[in-house]
Amino acid sequence: MIAEQLEQMLRKSSHTVAFTGAGISTLSGIRDFRGANGVYLQPWHGKQVEEILSLDCFLEDPGLFYRWAQEFIYRLDEFHPAAVHRALAGLEAHGMLHCVYTQNIDLLHQKAGSRKVYELHGSPAHHHCLRCRKEFGYAEIAPRVLAGEVPHCPCGGVIKPDIVFYGESLDSDLLDQAFRDMEEAELLLVLGSSLTVQPAASLPLATRSGGGRIVIVNAQPTPLDGYATLHYDDLFKVFDDLEHRLAKL
Repeated sequence: MIAEQLEQMLRKSSHTVAFTGAGISTLSGIRDFRGANGVYLQPWHGKQVEEILSLDCFLEDPGLFYRWAQEFIYRLDEFHPAAVHRALAGLEAHGMLHCVYTQNIDLLHQKAGSRKVYELHGSPAHHHCLRCRKEFGYAEIAPRVLAGEVPHCPCGGVIKPDIVFYGESLDSDLLDQAFRDMEEAELLLVLGSSLTVQPAASLPLATRSGGGRIVIVNAQPTPLDGYATLHYDDLFKVFDDLEHRLAKL
């Protein structure tokens, strides 16, 4: 019965938006960034992960990024959607969810069947050459990276995934769209995000300023917990229950 109140709120809302972070994908076996087993907690070969994920570091030594990314980005085919991904796809299919904005780059929302997914931090589904701008897909690049290659374009340029590195700006048009959607939302679901990475983390405040309600489900406290109408700390229990409720609709 844990999700009963959440289900009632979802039924009453005419405009619901979801905002998701790395915590939802821990249920799929993907490590998050700042949780108890977070990727950022331990250096990798003597380098802090934030440094490896910086644009300056990539431009200086793309091989370092691609060696790190073999495990964390280029094995996505080994992971499958979990309860949160499936429930959100189900909510969209039933007309109860307008869209998903995600900080994640694991493509699991799309794999679960969600159609309106906006990736605030970019996506490894697409890559491009830094020299000639030619585009490449994940399926073409992943085997090359897993084979130990630093992918280069036929023109000789280094290929970069279209994820947002530290030192790069988020897509301003997408941020504006996200702000409008969240400001118009009657209900915002904040799921598996520590709400610490700016500017995306401040987006839920738009729902509050627009008069909507916020539901937060996250294992650790967030800066916006005090604004939440509902707050849970166990993603699996809430969304496993919600998924079973959706199956009865």
